[in-house]
Amino acid sequence: MLKKIQETTKYINGKIDSTPEFGIVLGTGLGGLVNEIQISATIAYNDIPNFPVSTVKGHEGKLIFGMLGGKNVVAMQGRFHFYEGYSMQDLTFPIRVLKQLGIKLLIQSNAAGGVNPDYEIGDLMVIKDHINLMGDNPLIGKNDSGLGPRFPDMSETYDKKIIRQFTKLARVHNIHFQVGVYAAVTGPTFETPAEYKYISILGADAVGMSTVPEAIVARHMSLPVFAVSVISDLGVEGKIVEISHDDVIDAASMVEPKMTLVIREMIEKLNIRD
Repeated sequence: MLKKIQETTKYINGKIDSTPEFGIVLGTGLGGLVNEIQISATIAYNDIPNFPVSTVKGHEGKLIFGMLGGKNVVAMQGRFHFYEGYSMQDLTFPIRVLKQLGIKLLIQSNAAGGVNPDYEIGDLMVIKDHINLMGDNPLIGKNDSGLGPRFPDMSETYDKKIIRQFTKLARVHNIHFQVGVYAAVTGPTFETPAEYKYISILGADAVGMSTVPEAIVARHMSLPVFAVSVISDLGVEGKIVEISHDDVIDAASMVEPKMTLVIREMIEKLNIRD
């Protein structure tokens, strides 16, 4: 894998003229953050050696390089999912490449179903921890010690310092937010009422189909992670309604300006050091 990472990184470095400090994964309906970036380079996934290709509506499939909040960033405009048929190693490969390119912080976003009865559609939920219900792990198999340890610690998967910075800025702008636990499932089906209840009993506040594999791989490489969910539907008894992927995209898009504002300011104020 390390050889592939190096090959891909070499190709990308030949297309850009600066080192990104922040890596951003833009989830369903949240690709509009790209409009805030002063773009210096755009590379389509299907042009990048060894890169998967996004197949899901709402995921454009491009790497965007440029300036955001006065910092060099790279944004993944579209992510990859286990339900698309990719292996855990393949869908997290881009995160390893971003680390090799030089990023010091991984920022993730997603749309999720709220299972906490206090949540409402349109809430932002800062992820403080996760539960992996995907039945797989991207670190299964032979470990390459050049990438990270065999048994990485996950006691602080989501960086507490970055969480405090985000919540402080959200309060300054009077943006309502929650802080909770994200459960990751495989999809592509949305959950049944019984599954929503089960996930809630386990201790999660929201459920989705992404983010956790990338976070695991990032921590394997000692890369700090910050992640936020947009609550796009509710899995709470009495509030469960039929939902489609278009509904999720619409709900996420409505909240996008709030998240874009806070993430831009957070990047501007953060000083990430080696």
